[in-house]
Amino acid sequence: MLGLKTTHIGFLSRYVIWIVDSLLSVFSTYFCFLFFHYLLELEIATRQSLQLLLLAIVVSFLLTWMCQTYRGIIRHATLAELMRIVYAMLLKAGFWLCVAYGTQEYVGLFIYSQVIADFICSVFLLMFSRTLIVSFYYNLLRKIGNTAPNTLVYGTSEAAISLANYLRNDKENAYHVIGFITRDKQMKGSRILGCSVYYIRKQEELSHLLETNHIKYILFTNNADLHADEDLLSYSIEKQITLRIAPLMEGEDGLSKRIQLREVQIEDLLGRDEIKINLSNIRKELSTRTIMVTGAAGSIGSELCRQLCKFNPKQLVLFDFSETATYQIDMELRKKFPNNRILSVIGDVRNKQRVESQVKQYRPDIIFHAAAYKHVPLMEEYPCEAVRANVLGTQNVADVAVDCGVEKFIMISTDKAVHPSSVMGATKHIAEMYVQSLGNKIKSGGLKGKTCFITTRFGNVLGSNGSVIPLFRQQILEGGPVTVTHPDIIRYFMTIPEACRLVLEAAFLGTGNDIFIFDMGKPVKIADLARQMIRLSGLHPDEDIKIEYTGLRPGEKLYEELLYKKEDTTSTDNSKIFRAKSIEVDYDKMKERIGKLIEIACTDNKEETVRMMKTIAPDYVSQHSVYEKLDTI
Repeated sequence: MLGLKTTHIGFLSRYVIWIVDSLLSVFSTYFCFLFFHYLLELEIATRQSLQLLLLAIVVSFLLTWMCQTYRGIIRHATLAELMRIVYAMLLKAGFWLCVAYGTQEYVGLFIYSQVIADFICSVFLLMFSRTLIVSFYYNLLRKIGNTAPNTLVYGTSEAAISLANYLRNDKENAYHVIGFITRDKQMKGSRILGCSVYYIRKQEELSHLLETNHIKYILFTNNADLHADEDLLSYSIEKQITLRIAPLMEGEDGLSKRIQLREVQIEDLLGRDEIKINLSNIRKELSTRTIMVTGAAGSIGSELCRQLCKFNPKQLVLFDFSETATYQIDMELRKKFPNNRILSVIGDVRNKQRVESQVKQYRPDIIFHAAAYKHVPLMEEYPCEAVRANVLGTQNVADVAVDCGVEKFIMISTDKAVHPSSVMGATKHIAEMYVQSLGNKIKSGGLKGKTCFITTRFGNVLGSNGSVIPLFRQQILEGGPVTVTHPDIIRYFMTIPEACRLVLEAAFLGTGNDIFIFDMGKPVKIADLARQMIRLSGLHPDEDIKIEYTGLRPGEKLYEELLYKKEDTTSTDNSKIFRAKSIEVDYDKMKERIGKLIEIACTDNKEETVRMMKTIAPDYVSQHSVYEKLDTI
């Protein structure tokens, strides 16, 4: 109980601090007076001594009150608070000089020396007393009843120091910060906030530090630090040391409001450093525009709407066929962005009449087309539905965009559209081809219209519907096994907010009929991903949780591509976005072929539908699918 009570020590009364400050100031003045008289062997008159003491008491109490040296909470003292002490003691020094000039016939080196010594001694005593109190306070917390686990903070940045200081003053006392860990050689042997800075070069040093100090937690302040030290991450996860991240929470004014610790998730390890986009250009473009997002209730579409709302467009139209999901994102956006004009529309992109009526009614300047079926194995079973949603749906929205004079049409595509091996990938590839051919026709003057067509292509997004991460997380919670299709399968990963930020940037980089490819970073082995997730859960892969290989699913391939060899890329103003110049496609032939494909799909003849898809897209070669036989005919 004693330890528990100690962690909740209250603040010292301001009046107590005021009295202590004043008495220390009085002591300094009287001591310097006596010391200099003793040093020069001068006699001290009792009356003069008492008068000085009385005056020192009055002046010290008055000036410390005026400068409010007692108002700051001692253990949170800042430079501004300490400067109040300096100002008070300067005023006291000025007062004594005025007294000397008013009462003494001659003011020389003897008086000046006393005043200066008094100023220095006073400032030292008042600051030292605070240092002593703070040191005593934290030593008391550490030694009496402290059961908090030993913790290290990564880095020595201002954010890391702020985090450590915040935790030291946290009433819950959940972490015992014993020091900082760094790879910066210049910080070797340093101390910050009374804690050691541990400079680590080799794995052995890291192992020795963590084991000898019984470290239970390592805290990070941002994702950049997480990604900068893979050796530390790997070792910590292997030794079951809990990793936590404490990003500063931001308010509307952009200033840090509070610190919120949470455990490091696999998304933090896979995501890259923050992607920077040209916010001013995007805000300028959107502030006077009406935006429509198809598939607005989906994982990509909903995040796109969240980010669009931050730029306060003239009007945002959410278009989706899912009643429940649309209601949920509508309520969320209205709560978060009460000043935005948000309109939700229930509609299906497969219904051209519905799309046309809503586009004519709301007259969007920009359409983000995110509506699509994306689940690879499921679309292998339902190719006709995949064609109707992904091909017909895209054609409907694109055609209506041209007819209604929409300025920009941004299509959200996928890496699975490159050399497709699945029905889903093939439908997205055909949709890409149609959009490109339509854009080329307008650009060449063969078709009347002003719509600028832009395609954005990226890989898997973390946390999206159908992502492996929620599946693995659920399997770990159930005790396993975690199912991976193949030991060598690799994928590119990007967080949903990252992908949407790049989509927004690409939307305003495009000048007409562009394909933009995003830098997806390093590919990730799915088996390694599963093992990392198991370790992050505090378990051991292949011991506590088994990993089972189930074989590649229909339409699945070992690795995905973002680029055709015939496409060549050029850089853009954003280092994470590349522009690809795609193969020219004849619009009239493309429209005719897609018309036939949709006719076949409407008969629900799966095999004939896939056969026609392979005719339109010769690069479509099925893998691990019942439709492989069509590639040999």
